[in-house]
Order: sequence, then C-alpha cells, then structure tokens
Amino acid sequence: MSFRKALSLFVALFAFAAAGSAWSQAPAPYSLLNPPQPTEGGGKIEVIEFFWYGCPHCYALEPSVNAWLKTAPKDVVFKRVPAIPSESWASWASIYYTLEAMGLLDKYHDKVFEAVHKQSVNLVNKSKRDEWLKANGIDPAKYAEVEKSFSVVTNVNRAKQLTQAYKVDAVPRFFVNGRYWTSAEQAGGEDKVLLAVNQMIAFARKEKS
Repeated sequence: MSFRKALSLFVALFAFAAAGSAWSQAPAPYSLLNPPQPTEGGGKIEVIEFFWYGCPHCYALEPSVNAWLKTAPKDVVFKRVPAIPSESWASWASIYYTLEAMGLLDKYHDKVFEAVHKQSVNLVNKSKRDEWLKANGIDPAKYAEVEKSFSVVTNVNRAKQLTQAYKVDAVPRFFVNGRYWTSAEQAGGEDKVLLAVNQMIAFARKEKS
C-alpha cells in the first residue's frame, strides 16, 4: 500500500472514530437518580410527575400528559406530586391535596391550572381563592375545613419529603421506578419528554423481567 493510500485510510478511520465518539457522548434523554428511591407502585412500574400549579411549562405540558395517560401501559401506575422545593410552594400543594381529599381533583385539576395561567387568579390568596371556589360551586368553608385535615397536612409533608429525596429543583420533572428521571431540558424539548418517559418505562420493564 502506498504512503498516500495509507494516509487516506488513517484519516478516514480517525474521522469515523471521532464521529462514533461524538455520537456515544451525545446526552441521553434521561438520567439516573442517585441514590434510587423506593417505589410505591404495588408491583407496577411507577411514574411520578413533580409539578407546580404556577409553572407555565407544567401547564403547557398538561394536555400531552392527559393524552398519554389515556394510552399508558397497563403495567404502569402514574402519580402526580406537587413539588415543594421551598415553603412558598406548600400552599399550592395544599390546593392539590385538599381537592383530592374532597373528591374533586379529577374535575378541578385542569381548572386550577387555567385559573392561574388563563385568568391570572392568585389562588394562594385566601380571598381570591374563596371567590374562585364559590364561582366553581365549591363551599369555601368546607374547603377550609378539609385543608386543615390530618390527611391533607400529611400529604403536604410527604410531598416535601419526596421533593427533597428526589432532588427536585425544577419542574416539570418525571421519574420512573425511583431510578430514571427526565425533564424538558434533559429530553431535548417539551415535545420529547413523554417519549423519554416511554423509554424509561421500557428500561424499567426490562429490569423487572
């Protein structure tokens, strides 16, 4: 082989290796949580979404999450957790768990998002919240009673613990089986988040089997 041919082959192999290296170092659409967290999926693959009612990205992603839930695999259990990285978010978490305790969450979860982002209602302001509750057919006095209940207080405290354990410092963030996590930034865009969730579910399913 001539020197020129040998040199050309070397350059080609180097370029191929460099390209392969660059591809292998491309960021994955998910990361591993360290340390992994125990799950409460009852034997199913647990998917947790940490969110905040005041987050515009969570609001924008909500329709996609709802559509994904309609076709979610039967071996998957999905849970929302209102993130509480700071005490100022605790009141928002309380709204979520109070509506849940009243059996009204399915009906009003999206309406809370709309009140905040479409109607600019500050629902952590008691007078504004009471006005909104009345307008939506919810008794403010009953709401206030349930909000102080043991179950709601316990759930809010649990959400604080989970936020810390899962190291959530931004939302929305999705976790699968306490081991894998992704976000819009990690996945490469809001439109790719649930694709990454599906990938993580596939990995978790493979681990189980």
